[in-house]
Amino acid sequence: MNSPTTIAIEDLTKPLTYPVEAFLSRDYALAEKEKLWPKVWQVAARVEELPEVGDWLTYDICDDSIIVIRGAPDRLKAYHNVCPHRGRQLVDVPEGAHSAKGNKRRNFICGFHGWTFDIEGNNSYILDPQDWQGALTPDCTHLSEVKVDLWGGWIWVHMDLEAEPVADFLGDAGRILSYFEMDKMRYKWRKWVVYPSNWKTALEAFMEPYHVAGTHSQLLAYGDYYAYSAAYGLHGVSGFDQRDPAFAMSQSSSVTRAGKGDDPRRSTYELIRENYETLNYAASTETLVNAASRLVDELPEGTAAADVIAHWLKSARADDAARGVFWPDIPPDVMAEAGLAWHVFPNMSVLQGITFALCYRARPFGDDPNMCIFESYAIERFPEGEEPVTEWEHAEPTAEGWGAVLAQDFSNMKWVQKGMKSRGFRGPLPNPHQERKITNFHRNLAAYMGTGAPRLLK
Repeated sequence: MNSPTTIAIEDLTKPLTYPVEAFLSRDYALAEKEKLWPKVWQVAARVEELPEVGDWLTYDICDDSIIVIRGAPDRLKAYHNVCPHRGRQLVDVPEGAHSAKGNKRRNFICGFHGWTFDIEGNNSYILDPQDWQGALTPDCTHLSEVKVDLWGGWIWVHMDLEAEPVADFLGDAGRILSYFEMDKMRYKWRKWVVYPSNWKTALEAFMEPYHVAGTHSQLLAYGDYYAYSAAYGLHGVSGFDQRDPAFAMSQSSSVTRAGKGDDPRRSTYELIRENYETLNYAASTETLVNAASRLVDELPEGTAAADVIAHWLKSARADDAARGVFWPDIPPDVMAEAGLAWHVFPNMSVLQGITFALCYRARPFGDDPNMCIFESYAIERFPEGEEPVTEWEHAEPTAEGWGAVLAQDFSNMKWVQKGMKSRGFRGPLPNPHQERKITNFHRNLAAYMGTGAPRLLK
């Protein structure tokens, strides 16, 4: 693998290309195991998945399996899922399962020789310890720890115990998204599938709205999907934009915006309803859809789009408060900067709203660069005590399993993976305005991997 050519962040505004080895090369996939995954913060779970002391679950990335456990009401711990005796995994993840979970009030017991460990990772039983002649110290029999941090209601893990706090890793992306208080949201649904593409191919399908015209053309009847894309260090954001600079940011760059048509009362409802229903009842809420359905009755014909949006959000906020769901106060400048959706390096996408988020994650499946584990889930604010009980649901990549829009995305991803192998493909030509999140992703990926940096088109 060649050393990367340095691309400055300001170069991302120019036409670029980058090589495809990151998507196709088995050697590259193997190198990720050492150069990428042990060196980044990753989301392992949501906090609500481990409510009780002793609750644990597994998170697997490549050859590394990690156990996350609630060691105390206010403390989470994480360990490599391996017994220090002979290397057997302490807990088994059944073949074809998303993960394993359970509760260990006291001990993990290795199934090979019975070595036992408490939930603090300390060894509490060894058969015939005298045979080691005193050489077994607490340090060499303790489970190998993984660093844990919390942000946004997610449990993050890092294999380097000296890693910076996750808030520092997130930088300005975390600063902006913290206003949405996603720690107060809970799972609405969660789905996963083993899919025939590289994890980056799958993730990049959700990094930009530039594909809407070609992939989700039915949505064009309801709204315009021109977008901007911007880099924030390791991370990136996209949001809706105007092709004419004179009208730039004339309305919200997020999903809560007016649709097409002369009557924004009707178009706002039509757009939000279509998005909600075809995105598997995510990327909005029932409260927002219902409040939008009343706009035509509550506002006079000719009401300006900005006034329609203001009334809609005020009405929905009151509806939510009446049922015990309270909105965070997000300053207008933060809402403007927050845009539509974020890429959180390396492998997560978050489409955020005031009371909801639609999230995607992709990761390798074995050593095959042509396969990945793809996950999507919706989180939302619910009245206390009314949070849904959810589990990871394996779903085939169809409209029945994921909704019409996600099924359309699935209809592209495997064919992108195949197409990049063509001798006739000269390399990606990402849109410098609308797909900057993607070139920023490859700029940062190259810094970790030592190869694959974008270069200027000549």
